[in-house]
Amino acid sequence: MFHLTTALDAASGVPLYEQLYESLAAEMRSGAIPAGTRMPGKRRLAAELSVSVNTVDAAYQILATEGYMEPRERSGFYVQEYLALPTRPEEVPPPVSAAPQPEAAEPPVRFDLSTRGVDPGLFPFRTWARLQKELLYSSPQLLTHGDAQGDVELRQALADYLEEYRGVRCTAEQVVVGAGMEYLLSLLAPLLPGKTAVENPGYQRAKQVLENNGVACCCLPVDADGLSVEALSGSGAAVCYVTPSHQFPTGVTMPAGRRTELLHWASRCPGQRYIIEDDYDSEFRFDTRPLPSLQGMAGADGPVVYLSTCSRSLAPGIRIAYMVLPRQLLPAWRAKYRIYSGTVSRFEQQTLARFIREGYFTRHLARERVVYKARRDALAASLCAAFAPDELTLTGLHTGLHLLARLKNAPPDAALHAAAKAQGVALSLLSDYDLTGGEQGFSGTFVLGYGSLSEASFPEAGETLRKVCTAAREASVTV
Repeated sequence: MFHLTTALDAASGVPLYEQLYESLAAEMRSGAIPAGTRMPGKRRLAAELSVSVNTVDAAYQILATEGYMEPRERSGFYVQEYLALPTRPEEVPPPVSAAPQPEAAEPPVRFDLSTRGVDPGLFPFRTWARLQKELLYSSPQLLTHGDAQGDVELRQALADYLEEYRGVRCTAEQVVVGAGMEYLLSLLAPLLPGKTAVENPGYQRAKQVLENNGVACCCLPVDADGLSVEALSGSGAAVCYVTPSHQFPTGVTMPAGRRTELLHWASRCPGQRYIIEDDYDSEFRFDTRPLPSLQGMAGADGPVVYLSTCSRSLAPGIRIAYMVLPRQLLPAWRAKYRIYSGTVSRFEQQTLARFIREGYFTRHLARERVVYKARRDALAASLCAAFAPDELTLTGLHTGLHLLARLKNAPPDAALHAAAKAQGVALSLLSDYDLTGGEQGFSGTFVLGYGSLSEASFPEAGETLRKVCTAAREASVTV
């Protein structure tokens, strides 16, 4: 026989059965009611506590459901074996010390010249909202599960668009839609046959995603034509990750000759070597017609995996990316991922499918090119006006949403970073994209994005950048 150590309070807002359950459970956990104990009958305990039998029955049923007690036919309820929770060691309070000084507030960002900047004001709000609203009212079936590769309507629209504008040769069957490049790259990683070569300077996130998924990576140099095929041939890599249309971050375009060399490298070991083509910023080419994709040169049966995204052309918040797999990788992909669920809302997939099919996408891109080209010109003009002749050398202006500005007699990059932060300028330096962490001759070069600033702000941004360089030089001299 046992006695409860806590009384039930009829005036409490907690129901009596819940109070009884919590009291009994606490005593069982503490060992006050040991395992194997036969609990009193419901009527007897109800009489002792001056509560209804229903109150005791409700508490017993919860305890039995949670495994504290076991009901035995014609015998009653018995307490189950319960392993007490581990006790935590008592925390010793740290010695009292002087109150920490508040950190100085960072200056606000006045000019965002980062490479990830885009202008959300260019998003086609009215058209997108109308298409999505029509789908919401007319297609309730989009609330159900979709294909793991993405809705076939979107995959077909993407295949048609890529064939017409990027020279990609594929069927809808080869297209995989997913929530961002990182997600698709993480799916691709286990299908790769071995070590992957990445560009240096290059895209840190791609390298990180591959390594997070168990793929060993090596960093190979980029020259005026892109990734060095000579270095690739001697690296022992089975895969290479390249950005041939607009190398990130240097902005160079891989010419047809280098692309052919790269395809020959892969063709020497069929099925054992692959090229991942990240078609970064290919939509934003301002002065010349873009080269067809590397995948288009190789064909649907070639060794190229094509990757792209809508983050730049539409908005980063619309997490729609797509991948075109070589036909020989489709069986392995399906065997591994066919039971997965799609990661992009079907309403957004179908909205984008209509946006592409009905011609809105190409018109939207044409408008964006006009706006971004004007911003590129405004940034270049403001830099030329703010700096002395030959003090800055601008490159990578032909495509994408950023350019490179190499500073003559540059101070250390650390001083440039500190001065930029003090002036409220968000930017990157080429050395930030050195994946080896070594000295590769990348210092003194700004990587300046112009996607998120208005044309009117560039003259002041150029002057502020000149002040950054002056402050960085003065700081490096005094140190």
